[in-house]
Amino acid sequence: MDILPFWAWILFYVLVFIMLIADLKMFGKKGEHEVSIKEALKMTGVWIGVSLIFCAGIYLLYPVEPHEKAMEFLAGYLIEKSLSMDNLFVFLMLFSFFGVDRKYQHEVLFWGIFGALVLRSIFIFAGAAMVEQFEWILGLFGLFLLYTGGKMFGHSDEQQSDPSQNFIVKLFKKFFPVTDQMHGEKFFVKETSAEANSSLFTLHSSLKATPLFITLLVIETTDVAFAVDSIPAVFSVSRDPFIVLTSNIFAILGLRALYFALAAVAKYFTYLKYGLGIILIFVGVKMLLAMNEYINAGAAWLGFDLNMPHIEVPTIWSLVFIFGTLLLSMGLSYVVTKSK
Repeated sequence: MDILPFWAWILFYVLVFIMLIADLKMFGKKGEHEVSIKEALKMTGVWIGVSLIFCAGIYLLYPVEPHEKAMEFLAGYLIEKSLSMDNLFVFLMLFSFFGVDRKYQHEVLFWGIFGALVLRSIFIFAGAAMVEQFEWILGLFGLFLLYTGGKMFGHSDEQQSDPSQNFIVKLFKKFFPVTDQMHGEKFFVKETSAEANSSLFTLHSSLKATPLFITLLVIETTDVAFAVDSIPAVFSVSRDPFIVLTSNIFAILGLRALYFALAAVAKYFTYLKYGLGIILIFVGVKMLLAMNEYINAGAAWLGFDLNMPHIEVPTIWSLVFIFGTLLLSMGLSYVVTKSK
């Protein structure tokens, strides 16, 4: 059931578009501009501040349970922000693999985040519709989060797949020519080649994608994989589509600034993935505890009398646990790395 009128959704997307343009302008000149750590930290602070102002707007103006909705927004924002950090380290690896200079990375990230906003909006609307029609699907989300959280404890940083073998990249290369040379900040270039024809040479001009565009393509497909984890996780703290959408979008709007802030100190986050694994397991368990009716029905179908009680973990407890786990894993990472 929609709580907000349609114009509120339109207004939100207009504001997002304005903020994206402002981000592009405020982040300095296009093209030959290398984002400094100081600039990245400043913009990260700005984006966090904008998100908190929006949260205050929910607290003051939301038509239903404004206090609870504001807490849900904060919890969803924190979940998405923390999981995005793991995403950023993957971006760091991709830029290194494809040899993308730091001064061109912000352009790739801008369009990568723009694409992520579109794709995640589609996923969230589809997920909200599925949950409304089939509530039991939240139980599947919970099981999936337990699985992905557990995988983070067994994943080694050395186990990196070859980004150039990405299925989407291989498919793209079958239908569109790709040049091996970087051409600055350009995603596509026209290349001219000479072809011998009898005693004459014929010049042919063709449009080719650059390695910078291939990097963008891999980043987009990687974000889709991360969204499969993060979006169900946000549904664990709120089933309101507007809260799920806005918390998710505000978290990834500041992703570009956060990347440049974290890239220089990535070595200090050794244990962050374990903290993220614990957070995913926590939200997975939280989902399953609220699905007792369906779990009991499934157990009865198998011949067991489970009689599992319904347990709702308050949003404030979720917020404290997620924030505490994130701080602990980052603090432990820093202390251990410094001691080594």
